Amino acid sequence: MPKTPSLDELVFSLKSFAASMLALYIAFGMGLPRPFWAMLTAYVVSSPLSGTVRSKAVYRVAGTVVGCVASIVLTVELVNAPELLSLAVGLWVGGCLFISLLDRTPRSYAFMLAGYTAGLVVFPGVANPETIFDTGLARVEEIILGIVCATVIHSLILPRGMGPVLLGKLDAALRDAERWTLDALEQVGTDARLRDRHKMAGDLTELRVMTTHLPYDTSNLRWMTRPMRALQDRMVYLLPVLTAVHDRLAALRRPDGAPPPDVAPVVAAVRDWIAAGATADPAEAGRLIARLDRLEAAESVGSIGGWEAATRFSFIRRLRSLVEIHRDCRDLRTRIASGDHALPDHLDPLARKRSRGVFHLDHGMAAWSAAAALLGITTVCAFWILTGWSSGSAAAMMVAVFTCFFASFDDPVPGIRLFLVYTLASLPLSAFYLLVVLPSFDSFPMLVLCLAPTLVPLGIFVARPATMGKAMALIFGLGGSLSLLDTGNGDFASFLNSSIGQIAGIVTALLVTRMCRSVGAAWSARRLLHIGWREIADLARMRGVPANDGFESRMLDRVGLLSARLAQAGGSVDVDAIDAVRDLRVGLNIVELQRARPVLGRAGGPSLERLLRGVAAHFRALSAKRPDPAPAELLDSMDDLLSALGAVPPCRERNSAVVALASLRRSLFPNAALEALPPFQETMHQERARA
Repeated sequence: MPKTPSLDELVFSLKSFAASMLALYIAFGMGLPRPFWAMLTAYVVSSPLSGTVRSKAVYRVAGTVVGCVASIVLTVELVNAPELLSLAVGLWVGGCLFISLLDRTPRSYAFMLAGYTAGLVVFPGVANPETIFDTGLARVEEIILGIVCATVIHSLILPRGMGPVLLGKLDAALRDAERWTLDALEQVGTDARLRDRHKMAGDLTELRVMTTHLPYDTSNLRWMTRPMRALQDRMVYLLPVLTAVHDRLAALRRPDGAPPPDVAPVVAAVRDWIAAGATADPAEAGRLIARLDRLEAAESVGSIGGWEAATRFSFIRRLRSLVEIHRDCRDLRTRIASGDHALPDHLDPLARKRSRGVFHLDHGMAAWSAAAALLGITTVCAFWILTGWSSGSAAAMMVAVFTCFFASFDDPVPGIRLFLVYTLASLPLSAFYLLVVLPSFDSFPMLVLCLAPTLVPLGIFVARPATMGKAMALIFGLGGSLSLLDTGNGDFASFLNSSIGQIAGIVTALLVTRMCRSVGAAWSARRLLHIGWREIADLARMRGVPANDGFESRMLDRVGLLSARLAQAGGSVDVDAIDAVRDLRVGLNIVELQRARPVLGRAGGPSLERLLRGVAAHFRALSAKRPDPAPAELLDSMDDLLSALGAVPPCRERNSAVVALASLRRSLFPNAALEALPPFQETMHQERARA
């Protein structure tokens, strides 16, 4: 049974229809050659959130202008060599698509439109190259007109700001973080923790993508971009810290399941403070941090006698970080609610400098997507040139568009296939409008009345994520057919030839994409794992201190992307053997150990080098099909490094290295016993004797 349209869906549909009719009316008034392109563009750029429309508008305009300039230059230079012109357009579309896929911000639309806009201008214009400038100019005017009309209507008439939606998702993510923290402190089951972890990672990835549109929003939240990003940065770091707290607490628990007596009271206090949520006393965070500082001082790194003491010290450090992160998140959320865009003074300095908007980038898959676009365009153009097919330009345009539209998907084939099916379904409707309804209208109001019964209901389905692709395919097919009226070719023969060209182009895009670019969720999951493992290996192989270049953000982005792909892959990937958050912790611990090089000196340097070489070799050799456990030799290297750290005078860097080493050991060898090390104990006794 069809779902009753909600008020938001109806309002969005009416605004989209109004924007498309406004663009069509102005295009008719300006005497543009293809006014229905302006109408179709208004639908393409519309979005339920006005901030998204505004953020993409400038980049879409820029991409359209650049694409038209490129098309004019290419046509003028290569019009007498159609083979070279086809190759040049294919290279241009593929190159722009490659850059677009490496920029996961609103800027990507500029590159994508610059690519396929060239195809939209060049291919229909080669029949009359002397008018290519006029054709390109008209195309820019029509597309910009549709963009401007959609932006104005969605921004001024009942704008639906991104602010409330973003705040709702942010509050949900904060509640998830608090629930997961309580689960970790209470040692709930593994399945529940993994489910919460994956959900939180996905929420954070979605929040970071949405925040890129925030400066263009219509709500007051657009001024809160800085604290919003800082809050998300702190939540990013919560993932590895919280898993570390859970792991250390599980390792330190006594046989009866109770935490050590000296840390049990502070663990209970932290749990109560987290459970209080927004009603908690803000000053309590400072008191908890002071208690943990005193506990850390009482532990005294110099008296650590082995892995159990190092793990205890690591737990206290991580628990302190956990309290700081929750304090910062609550403080930043309060500032966002009050409209204060200043960052709190107590915020971690690294959080102020941490990379912004750092995402996982896959150059290899971007290159394959570009190759699919190039192959599809050159194949269709070769057939067009050899046969002199009159509708070859329509097929070439469709290849350029559809190899770009779905390139960000793991497997674009289902999306292209769906568009193909509903484009075919739109043909009877398009024929009815083109050949029966529109030839009889004699005024613009009558045209609006004719189109409203079809476009308004379709706009409601565009507002629903589950049906958006199907509805847009129908609108796309209808708009493409109506554009035949613009050129005076609104007859059955022209409609049939144009439709065949469109279908042939979509089929070609589907086939070349299946051959070059179609991969499954399991394959993408394994690729993500391998890329993350290679980055960890590179960190371990560095000779110096790694720069803070957004490793945490990239790895968290991979956690979110991997979670979605593992859910799609089902049993084809060994989920139990994969823990991307563990890999994130390993990478952060390696960075901390690298920073300890100066304090280790010549005595501990070889031990650190041996350990890092072993870690690098292990992650280089990992296979996503059969993840092998870390080699036992790494345990000996860790023992040697812990003994070497015992000979280093107590200092901040040494403390951080002990914490990182204990964390690395727990990550790679979670079942290793926490026995004391005789050589390390001897070193500690000697230190106490000297003291």
